[in-house]
Amino acid sequence: MAITAAMVKDLREMTGAGMMDCKKALAETDGDMDKAVEFLREKGLAAAEKKAGRIAAEGICATSISEDGKTAAIVEVNSETDFVAKNETFRAFVTAVVNQAAKTSTTDIDAFLAEKWELDSSKTVKEELSSQIAIIGENMNIRRFQKVVAENGFVESYIHGGGRIGVLVETECAVYNETAREAAKNVAMQIAAIYPKYVQRSEIPQDYIEHEREILKAQAMNENTGKPENIIEKMIEGRLNKELKEICLVDQVYVKDGDLTVQKYLDAVSKELGTPIAIKSFVRFETGEGLAKKEENFADEVAKQMAGN
Repeated sequence: MAITAAMVKDLREMTGAGMMDCKKALAETDGDMDKAVEFLREKGLAAAEKKAGRIAAEGICATSISEDGKTAAIVEVNSETDFVAKNETFRAFVTAVVNQAAKTSTTDIDAFLAEKWELDSSKTVKEELSSQIAIIGENMNIRRFQKVVAENGFVESYIHGGGRIGVLVETECAVYNETAREAAKNVAMQIAAIYPKYVQRSEIPQDYIEHEREILKAQAMNENTGKPENIIEKMIEGRLNKELKEICLVDQVYVKDGDLTVQKYLDAVSKELGTPIAIKSFVRFETGEGLAKKEENFADEVAKQMAGN
């Protein structure tokens, strides 16, 4: 398979590895991007977690929470340009979408799009989306949504960067007051900033752990340390534990106080509340996650528009 400059650029953005290393990795793996990432990791040339993809598509994430904090929803609605993403008409539409998502009984995006539009039952959600596209004059897409219902606690949210990142946090807590909500919002901010994959270690699939162990073993073998095998095994386990702590929310260093983990912060809040507060689940959406936007030269784009007038 021919290795293109664009492929090298994409791999470099995903891993942070050097250009020549990326080119070699792609050549060694016949252009398979995932295998190339693993090749670089085994050589110790890439970070433990590859990026989810180039964050390129525009739009916003939004959240909605009921007054009692029991029911919440989060949506991502995409637009072609950042200009439209800041448009008040677009934002009002996204607010209506997330409010409807908080009331829906479906979990499927196609079924959601086929529902009656709550603000005008003569239309479906998809038909209202088409109407908004005609009004705003730019292609838009309701990409995804998720609804969260708290059974033994409440849900809190956090929006970062005007909608670039949205987070919902489901708690287990017997009280719903300002202190508890502030703690949950602080944890939501942590999730937005550090992006854990799991709440705690017990949630990590065993096959994921074994896969990472094999990667770290290959790294250690490539280092040619000459250390005894038992020392290398301890080194591998140490690196693995460090990596797992970084992807588990409660084990992460708490961003607002580097002396605490998130779990120790929650323990302190539990003591203040007089009742335990724990994180049951979370949802994190980042606008354009995994999507690539067509890149065009701005001057060429303006010239095209002028030629069309």
